[in-house]
Amino acid sequence: PFNVDTGDSTEKKNQASYTDVFADVMCDLGEKEPRLVAITAAMKNGTGLHKFQEKFPDRFFDVGIAEEHAVSMAGGLAKQGMIPVVALYSTFLQRAYDQIMMDLCIDSQPVTLLVDRSGLNGADGVTHQGVFDISYLRSLPNMIVASPRDLRDLKRMVQLSEHVNSPMAIRYSRDPG
Repeated sequence: PFNVDTGDSTEKKNQASYTDVFADVMCDLGEKEPRLVAITAAMKNGTGLHKFQEKFPDRFFDVGIAEEHAVSMAGGLAKQGMIPVVALYSTFLQRAYDQIMMDLCIDSQPVTLLVDRSGLNGADGVTHQGVFDISYLRSLPNMIVASPRDLRDLKRMVQLSEHVNSPMAIRYSRDPG
């Protein structure tokens, strides 16, 4: 159920989700680091980046349904000294496999990929099962793949990622923490 006027969910949440924590950490980091930019491909609400967009509209980019472009753009921004974070659903990140390899991993560009909805996600249906990201991300050179065990780990990993000098993927589920 949702509010027809705003599109916001009317379901009561008892516990924060990984997406909620990611959104809050990004806003906190954005306050301290002016080089931090957020990129998504038509998933700003689902990934929580709408909160970052509200606070930092000049550092938020929604490239539409173009995951490949999101990754290539992040690589270019990293080469210019920015700190790009790309948030995509796991199932759609695989569309950008070639760009991850060529624009991030070969040159070891410090781009963080936030891989939302990794693993089995029952409520999103069969097309949104993020079950392949571990296998294809681990095959790439210079790529760090991390999976937080809880919300506190996610917060620490996102904070750490802005200091890592190589591509890093942080994968997490849709579930509450």
